[in-house]
Amino acid sequence: MIEPLEPQARLDQIVKLIAKHMETEVCSLYVLRADGVLELYATEGLNPGSVHLAQLRLGEGLVGTIAATARPLNLSDAQNHPAFTYLPETGEEVYATFLGVPVLRAGRTLGVLVVQNKAAGRVYPEEESEALETVAMVVAEMIAAGGLEGLSRPGVTLDLTRPVNFSGLALCDGIGIGRVVLHEPRVIVSSLFNEDVETEVSRLVQALAILRESIEDMLARRDVADEGEHRAVLETYRKFAQDRGWVRRLEEAVRNGLTAEAAVEKVQSDMRARMMHLTDPYIRERLHDFDDLANRLLRQLIGQDGVGKDATDAVVVARNMGAAELLDYHRGQIRGLVLEEGAATSHVVIVARALGIPVAGQVKGAVSMSENGDPIVVDGETGDVHLRPPPEVHSLFADKLRFRAERQQRYRSLRDVASRTRDGLSIGLQVNAGLLVDLPQLVESGAGGIGLFRTELQFMVASTMPRAGDQERLYRAVLDSAGERPVTFRTLDVGGDKLLPYLAHGAEENPALGYRAMRLALDRPGLLRTQLRALLKAASGGRLRIMFPMITDVAELKAARGFLQRELEHLDRFGYPRPVDVKVGAMLEVPSLIFQLDPLMQDLDFVSIGSNDLFQFFFAVDRGNANVATRYDDLSAPFLRALRTVVRAGERHKVPVSLCGEMAGRPLSAMALIGLGFRDISMAPPSIGPVKSMLLALDAGALADELRAFLDDPQQAGSARPLLRDFAERHRIPY
Repeated sequence: MIEPLEPQARLDQIVKLIAKHMETEVCSLYVLRADGVLELYATEGLNPGSVHLAQLRLGEGLVGTIAATARPLNLSDAQNHPAFTYLPETGEEVYATFLGVPVLRAGRTLGVLVVQNKAAGRVYPEEESEALETVAMVVAEMIAAGGLEGLSRPGVTLDLTRPVNFSGLALCDGIGIGRVVLHEPRVIVSSLFNEDVETEVSRLVQALAILRESIEDMLARRDVADEGEHRAVLETYRKFAQDRGWVRRLEEAVRNGLTAEAAVEKVQSDMRARMMHLTDPYIRERLHDFDDLANRLLRQLIGQDGVGKDATDAVVVARNMGAAELLDYHRGQIRGLVLEEGAATSHVVIVARALGIPVAGQVKGAVSMSENGDPIVVDGETGDVHLRPPPEVHSLFADKLRFRAERQQRYRSLRDVASRTRDGLSIGLQVNAGLLVDLPQLVESGAGGIGLFRTELQFMVASTMPRAGDQERLYRAVLDSAGERPVTFRTLDVGGDKLLPYLAHGAEENPALGYRAMRLALDRPGLLRTQLRALLKAASGGRLRIMFPMITDVAELKAARGFLQRELEHLDRFGYPRPVDVKVGAMLEVPSLIFQLDPLMQDLDFVSIGSNDLFQFFFAVDRGNANVATRYDDLSAPFLRALRTVVRAGERHKVPVSLCGEMAGRPLSAMALIGLGFRDISMAPPSIGPVKSMLLALDAGALADELRAFLDDPQQAGSARPLLRDFAERHRIPY
């Protein structure tokens, strides 16, 4: 490897040496090109004229199968294998015995290394397969370093620095332009071959001992959350670190000639390549744990502490991460987040949305293809990610980002303008929040208050149950920050897709319809009463608005109010000052409540419609399922009629009705809500400007007349979207 040879000569020497030492008649190297074609780059034994001419696509033939599956093939009669494909230009039809291994780097296939023999019946022993995998790892570093560029015909590229485009899921709106910061940075191993086997084995054993000791220390500490890991994950790490099979494979790789760190990288890459094709979510989560453990061991061997959290213009790229881990980064320096996994309901995505960070999820291969410092663009509107973008793509998104910034500046100029429609109706625009980091946006957006404070986020970013004192301090800080502006606290809404690692829960086939929110809280009165007590103490001497989530029938509301009354009596008994005013509300998210509106309104001070869940239950549609998520429209006549029914019940009983959810944050659907009679809506802070810009130009009375005529027509079952767009364009309303 250190001889001063040209790239092609080096490859030719490698395949010749392998053929000689393994006593095989053929050794060939196929390299995966950017266009998904495996090209023969070097051979000993096949027709030399076929080099750079023989080609196979991914999944085609034995070589293509190895590349597609990232698994070796060891065959005693290759031609009878169903995947065998004959390439006449190579002359390989006379060879029966076959051993092929993938050329892997960070779990990504870069090529295939093959040996073949004429004699049928030979089976290559495991140590020969292991040796070939080790050589393949060395070749992978050559490819990754760009050492093979220019060997093929012009226009063919293998360089890992080429531009790459990914299509993922848009999880949080916005444009992020910056440089890659790998959340779990890949340690670059520069020293591959050992000079003294026993010294390397000793280094490995010592590093493993330190790793195990560090895990035990973390488990012994009470503040496990400071490490960003849940206790169950640490227990898994401990099992991995003690696994004899893993340690044996590491030692075997060292005895085959690798340094300790190269051995860890090889075994890690092999394990990832084997497991990443599995679909079982539990196993894939264990792969995430294994990767983290192997990276810790690598950093221990090399003496690195990992990446700093203070990189500027950072786009964080990760397989997955916890919500608390995102908060470790400096908010002002994060431009975007790219996740290989992740969903709209992932804890980290919820926090990113609160911070206004654009997020793309389900971006498969992003970690393996990225290096720290690579330029990257994240489009949170479409879910597209552009890694190492060409100048014209970078310029396009820079212009798009500039346009968004100018638009936001225009919205900021409206911050102190009263939110009144053109015909004089005052509309309350409030923000949704859930963490202390959200609170500065209350003032910056010019919102009238916090229409929904999600108290569960404090529970979700912690690895142990927040104590009553911690809850009280958070709620008091929120009230102090809001000043005279109203704050509506929603009690704990967990279960379903928002699971707490420290709260026991069983598997459910339909978690959205299962044991969650008030159903769970009423069965665990200690949990609910502790939170209610913390809220009441935090608001002592002031005003408090409490809202109970996912009420399904009036009996649940009465039970929840009973717990609140007991906590008020507790304050009186022990001499704590009460809030001067306590208003009680319920979230209307379950369609059954629409048929209990009169008794419900008699027991409430206000109602807030949770449009996300109500829409999901109304149409029996899973919002997280891409096959059906866009099939139904929240501006359809049936759904708007349901919303109007609630507004009219509120008017009858003089109970204020508001709405919080994605509908409120889109100017066109917010326009529809105002036309239906809503006078208070709550949304994400970035939506305040666009919605206010819309309503300042809106004649609410004229819209209400047109919308009423549309909904009163019993034949109308379609969407009101065309009507609303036409109204907006006729009246020059920005939407």
